[in-house]
Amino acid sequence: MSELYPLKFQTIFKDKIWGGQKMKTVLNKDFGDLPNCGETWEISGVEGNISIVSEGSLQGADLKDLLKKYKEKLVGKSVYKKFGNEFPLLVKFIDANDDLSVQVHPNDDLAMKRHNSFGKTEMWYIFQADEHATLNSGFNRPLTREQYLEYFNEGKLMEILNIDRVKADDVYFLPAGRVHYIGKGCLLAEIQQTSDVTYRIYDFDRTDNAGNKRALHTEESIEAIDFTFREHYKTQYTDKENEVVPLVSCEYFTTNKLHYYRETDRDHSNLDSFVIYVCMEGDLSMKYDGGAIDMQKGEAILVPASISKLTLCPRGEFKLLESYID
Repeated sequence: MSELYPLKFQTIFKDKIWGGQKMKTVLNKDFGDLPNCGETWEISGVEGNISIVSEGSLQGADLKDLLKKYKEKLVGKSVYKKFGNEFPLLVKFIDANDDLSVQVHPNDDLAMKRHNSFGKTEMWYIFQADEHATLNSGFNRPLTREQYLEYFNEGKLMEILNIDRVKADDVYFLPAGRVHYIGKGCLLAEIQQTSDVTYRIYDFDRTDNAGNKRALHTEESIEAIDFTFREHYKTQYTDKENEVVPLVSCEYFTTNKLHYYRETDRDHSNLDSFVIYVCMEGDLSMKYDGGAIDMQKGEAILVPASISKLTLCPRGEFKLLESYID
């Protein structure tokens, strides 16, 4: 295998009962013969969905093999020490042509006990939203477990969910345990722990083409729910041009927003981590010692920990999400 460089991967396309066409019409991603595309997995170490390098001298290599070979050169010493040959983050785009199910994800302890898996803390960055698009994050009032069950058993779950109208560039941080769903009309980027464990609480009584309802995980979800109430669930930030704007910082990942009209240098030599860039708007050239790689809207790039200095050169302007483990 060759030396490391910023890596693009083949997109993994997933059709969903609630999926739509925006991956094609907005992000210019061709999902072939699928009837729709609800999710694309851009960088994944999830078993059965391992990302494969799409270009360069490492084309055809998968992320798991790269991690086994390059270890800390790929992800950083502290990250490799903590996670070994498991890549710790999963990057997706999600197109909700209909409401997703009301769901919750377990934390690390519960996920490890039940599924031998990481938990699932995640964040959403709204890429595009239709005029009346909404989403749910958390509850709209303080609740005890008993009060929640009373509403749930009476079929009144929707009455206690916090529903927000959303627009492009809104950000939501969703720690494991927070009840949530993505509403119809949202196209978003999701950055999360490497986990595919979801407990479906309510699915709006819909059925598939064969008339079957999707399974619910009523009992599993009760133990996973965090009933902490917040007045506001949306992440507050001030958008600034030509500056690094912090969005989310937690033990699992840190994510910044970069909205630049001019060339900028990024020096990650103080980090002991890989860096993932997701392009939300525009296109650019990413220069590094040894070469350059182009990036455009809808693409994700994994910059190995061994590459600490980059120059981002916009063609007009770009909006990027920058994520790493701090």
